[in-house]
Amino acid sequence: MIRRSLLIALTAAALASPVAAQDTARGNGALLRGLDKISGQTTDLLVGVGEAVTYGRLEVRLGECRYPAGDPSSDAFAQMTITDRATNSTNFSGWMIASSPALSALDDARYDVWVISCQS
Repeated sequence: MIRRSLLIALTAAALASPVAAQDTARGNGALLRGLDKISGQTTDLLVGVGEAVTYGRLEVRLGECRYPAGDPSSDAFAQMTITDRATNSTNFSGWMIASSPALSALDDARYDVWVISCQS
């Protein structure tokens, strides 16, 4: 829990700093991947900034997607809110990092969702 909180704080501070703003670019959307742990099926989800997609009983909303300006194909950072529509509860709200999905991950018994890349 402490590790997750520290990671979130460091990521937020890095993304909010003027240096990070100069070194990162904003995407118009993100490519996410979902895994249904019961069936083993993966699904790619394209979602635009400010939009939401439905994945099973989850609603995945993308707030922002950033990537290194000098290397668009490398690491992506996505700010997302994932809500369980069945219980009307938020299961995840924060930044996910493509290269380290386990550091800030969705906690759901059936589904996993992680960031693949930002879309221009």
